[in-house]
Amino acid sequence: MAGEAEQQLRAYVEYFRDMGVYDLYRRGEPVFDAIAVAETETVVEAEAPAPVVAAPVVPEIAQVAAEIVAPIRQAVAPTSPTPVPPPAFPPSRDFAEPPIPKLVSFDNLAPLPEVRVAPAEKYTALEVIREEIGDCTRCPLAYAGRHKIVFADGDPNARLMFVGEGPGADEDMQGLPFVGKAGQLLNNMIGAMGLKREQVYIANIVKCRPPGNRVPEPVEANTCTQFLLRQIDIVQPEVIVALGSTAATYLMGVKRSLSGLRGSWHTCRGSKLLVTYHPAFLLRDPRQKGEAWKDLQMAMKELGLKMPSKG
Repeated sequence: MAGEAEQQLRAYVEYFRDMGVYDLYRRGEPVFDAIAVAETETVVEAEAPAPVVAAPVVPEIAQVAAEIVAPIRQAVAPTSPTPVPPPAFPPSRDFAEPPIPKLVSFDNLAPLPEVRVAPAEKYTALEVIREEIGDCTRCPLAYAGRHKIVFADGDPNARLMFVGEGPGADEDMQGLPFVGKAGQLLNNMIGAMGLKREQVYIANIVKCRPPGNRVPEPVEANTCTQFLLRQIDIVQPEVIVALGSTAATYLMGVKRSLSGLRGSWHTCRGSKLLVTYHPAFLLRDPRQKGEAWKDLQMAMKELGLKMPSKG
């Protein structure tokens, strides 16, 4: 757990640096490197040995300043009868934590484009978005051990689109969505619908793997979904299947239980939206595969797909 906390702290500090935020303390105070402080194991005075000061690992920058910087400053300060008071964050708007973004459905994030992309131009339009993303450093996930950005996979002219939560370890290494065990199950689900993977379009809410496959933070999801929204507007699928509660939450802008969202049609960017279980969840609880199949049958009926023959 300590390693994960340190990794998360490193990611957010590097994120703030990339955004141009360097002075994390009040004016007039020395600026400390939070990462260097977090990695410090001992502090020694220049003239006389001092007791070892263990650097605690904390998840937030404010706690780093209060609990790590203060003991270190006291340890390295010259001997004085008057102890040096620990630095305190002044009540300033400059250091206030940003508010958590409110959930907004994809339908309300931006108006639908007045002119739709022609089928022959969709691949090129998607490549423009991929190039715009580049080696993205827009959110902390860029500094949390990411190997590859996972853009999407499939047919730009697909009638059916699947949206998951985020890349896993296999996806992070290969740069493609749903290629691990959950991806193999998704391929089987697509095959059961009478389709091939190459005939659908597959993407995720975030394009970088969250550490430990955790749920994306709001700042990460809201930063990344601008690109997914544009992908949907270009592909123009007739049906979107949200795989799991995280995908449903950000696509629809509501936080509700999966059971309350399944079994009904919703809308997203001019497409019909269906919610079902994430394949990773079905691997953990195979008993729900029958329920997921009911959801996929609703999509098949909407798309006019026939039940594949058993042979």
